[in-house]
Amino acid sequence: MPTGRNYKKEYRDFHAKPKQKKRRAQRNASRAKMVKAGRVSKGDGKDVDHKDRNTANQSSKNLKVTTKKANRSRK
Repeated sequence: MPTGRNYKKEYRDFHAKPKQKKRRAQRNASRAKMVKAGRVSKGDGKDVDHKDRNTANQSSKNLKVTTKKANRSRK
């Protein structure tokens, strides 16, 4: 029987790293930019996708609104 996820270890080993914090802040900033532009809203079930997969590139041409399924299935 598989054990549950160890969230504390997962956070400590990955999510708490400075590089990941910076990337998360960039993704949040992109989302805020799209909310301000009126393209997405809270609770709409959509994701803001970076076309070139570079979270630092927050230009309007690089951002698009997609479904969660489509965005999270991209490799």
